[in-house]
Amino acid sequence: MRVFMRAHHAILPYILVALMASCSQVVKDSEIPIESYSAKEIYNLGEENLNRNRPVEAAEYFGEIERLYPYSEWAKRGLVMQAFSFHKGLDYPNSRSSAQRYIDFYPASEDAAYAQYILALSYYDQIAEVGRDQAITLKALQELRILIERYPDSKYAADAKLRFDLAFDYLAAKEMEVGRYYLQKGHYTAAVNRFRVVVQDFRGSAQTPEALYRLVEGYLSLGLQAEAQSSGGVLAKQYGSSDWDKDSVLLLSKNGLSPDTSNDNWLSQMYRQMIKGQWL
Repeated sequence: MRVFMRAHHAILPYILVALMASCSQVVKDSEIPIESYSAKEIYNLGEENLNRNRPVEAAEYFGEIERLYPYSEWAKRGLVMQAFSFHKGLDYPNSRSSAQRYIDFYPASEDAAYAQYILALSYYDQIAEVGRDQAITLKALQELRILIERYPDSKYAADAKLRFDLAFDYLAAKEMEVGRYYLQKGHYTAAVNRFRVVVQDFRGSAQTPEALYRLVEGYLSLGLQAEAQSSGGVLAKQYGSSDWDKDSVLLLSKNGLSPDTSNDNWLSQMYRQMIKGQWL
């Protein structure tokens, strides 16, 4: 046992010296000016920080490439990676800025679609945070549409279409939420106006069948029987097998009415123009 202890104490100083040398080397390396690194080396440092889940530090390194080697291929790569790093770090404004600069500088690049995707996501990923302010959702829809139309064959187009539909339905759902509130409070005109927005501006969304039913309900509450019948008629034609159509028929029948599409009001006109393609 004593032999082991003596051996242990004998090698301890060497271990301490080795550790101190190692620490000294780390400090020494960290003191090397960033200007001493090549563009590729700085890019690798950015990737290394991303792999260590340090997106803020990664974004800084990628930004240094653009500062030190602005016309290099690595600066081009670094800019889109900076946008990605900022997004991963939930810094959406800076992510948007980097992505937009990439698109402006390199519109024909093979990574331009990816930069547009990051730009769209920087808005889309904030939708749940905005509460009643829908400006972010509208921007997400705008940027997603640009991606779908400008880069239809990119590998990001399918995901963009899915997210577009979800954001589109989210906006429609918000309109429905406000409309139902007005309806519950007896503010029928305000409620009808909200439901009309859903039917006109969000055609094809998952909210449309209910919006048509709520129009039947709202118009009946206002004593506008012809409009209620017309709303029920459009609902029957477009969503005849839905529960909302069944509820509409029942509600109209309680008032001695039935669905009718013969009335020449705004809803019947919209149905002919937008659904059937009949403009006269």
